[in-house]
Amino acid sequence: MSNLQSYDYPGWGTFARQSMSFTQAVRVGDRLVISGQGGWDPHNPDPSLDHSFIPGSLADEIHQAFANVEVALKHAGGTGWDQVYKVVTYSTDIPSQTDLIVGELRKWMPGHAAVWTEVGVKELGSPAMHFEIEVESWLGEGSK
Repeated sequence: MSNLQSYDYPGWGTFARQSMSFTQAVRVGDRLVISGQGGWDPHNPDPSLDHSFIPGSLADEIHQAFANVEVALKHAGGTGWDQVYKVVTYSTDIPSQTDLIVGELRKWMPGHAAVWTEVGVKELGSPAMHFEIEVESWLGEGSK
């Protein structure tokens, strides 16, 4: 698929590409599709997949996942959350996470609302993870 451009931010993005064969963002025409972002430190070049790579509090984990979306968007050439039109969140405990997610949505997208689907799951890619977020953004008609 040579017509698709993929982007991997330094640190976690490079690690994921090299060790798990997935990319953090793909550009499809005027859209950016961002891979599921967790609460990891995006700059850590060699994260261990144990409990230490995710922040201790649920609020911190969710906040960092939203911040990681911003890192991925900007690394791929976007301007950030202002271009996001679609959000999908995966939660291991929806009742304890929804208010935290809504707070982050309001913080990161104060000028607009995106479509949002919240999915409850039993587990995510690591036992340390309780939350993951995917987004799609529109870069603008004919953007380069």
